[in-house]
Amino acid sequence: MKSTWMTLFAIVLLAGCGGESPEPEVDTSVSDSPKPAVDRSTSGGLSSAELAAEPTSGGYQELEWDDLIPLDWQPDKLMSDLDADTLSDDDPRAQELMEKLQALWREAPVVQELNARRVRLPGFVVPLDMDASSMGEFLLVPYFGACIHVPPPPRNQTVYVETAKGAEYQGELFDTVWVSGVLAVESSSSDMGDAGYRIDALEVAPYQEAEEMLR
Repeated sequence: MKSTWMTLFAIVLLAGCGGESPEPEVDTSVSDSPKPAVDRSTSGGLSSAELAAEPTSGGYQELEWDDLIPLDWQPDKLMSDLDADTLSDDDPRAQELMEKLQALWREAPVVQELNARRVRLPGFVVPLDMDASSMGEFLLVPYFGACIHVPPPPRNQTVYVETAKGAEYQGELFDTVWVSGVLAVESSSSDMGDAGYRIDALEVAPYQEAEEMLR
């Protein structure tokens, strides 16, 4: 569920890591995976009217990952003069670009207007404890492999999720889920990456199962 700028960033990072993308360890077919994020080259995050709109899905405002990015934040412009496909591991331009982008990722701006909203967001589960199958907390990320096989997403594309006591999520790494709850604009850091948002989860449901229930 990568948007265009995320794909460009992955190309450069993979060039710096040997040029090989990870082999999926779970089924990531379209039927089981969250729908793709909107292409910000033609669309963008939420407009003022959409930010003010009432929740429409079970009392929750359904978000896409690009909605967590301010409309004027476009780091892909750094790459406009470079052909990322031709950059090699030892190309100084690739190393310089990675350093710039990684700094941007750590400081990526968030959408303050989303604070305290009841939201519903799809994504992939990254446990904070890799040995745990019962999770009271985890990171939600927009694409398979994030934080593990490739560098973490920017902080405005990483959400820290905490479940209620006794309602821990039972699952494993890169499960595809819908998380419903109250979103907070709140920064946190862990060994797995930096998050710019937090969701106090009221429900964590398998993606495909939740989709079928809504039909």
